[in-house]
Amino acid sequence: MNPISDSDNPNGWPADIHRVFRAADIRQVGYVPDSGHAELIRLCTSDPDIVAVPLTSEEEGVSLVAGAWLGGQRGAILMQSSGVGNCMNLFTLAANCHFPVLLLVTMRGEWGEFNPWQVPMGRSAGPMIEMAGGTVYRAEDAASVGPVVEAAASLAFNTSGLVAVALAQKLIGAKTFGRAAGEE
Repeated sequence: MNPISDSDNPNGWPADIHRVFRAADIRQVGYVPDSGHAELIRLCTSDPDIVAVPLTSEEEGVSLVAGAWLGGQRGAILMQSSGVGNCMNLFTLAANCHFPVLLLVTMRGEWGEFNPWQVPMGRSAGPMIEMAGGTVYRAEDAASVGPVVEAAASLAFNTSGLVAVALAQKLIGAKTFGRAAGEE
């Protein structure tokens, strides 16, 4: 498997993920709107080969990818680290029924966080996924995103397992009230 990366374009990591989705034949993507995933959501919603489904809760995404799998398609879920806690009961469904769940998790409560409410879940998201039987990979920089997501998709779909990619807050940018740090 050749790594898919756009390391020459440091802002291109959402496009790297979209290319991995296309290469892995992911046809359904569930998401809760999140500024960290905004560009990836835009790419998925504009792709005629991907059905992008807005969710009212992250746990609906687990049901979405289960239904996709049962219908012969592959799916992925986009969420923020604070949404991982909403999914714990449904992660047991995935573990017991052995269907693949690929999560792309934008992390909060890390580098440059302004909101203290995000810190506990940011610390807990990875260990919670692992306690549910999942595997967590981490992407810290733009150059690593494509290869990490490609490896995670391979593991999820080849083993019918729960696999998450934690997209570091340093990668997505620290947030402030209403905008990412550095935006004017």
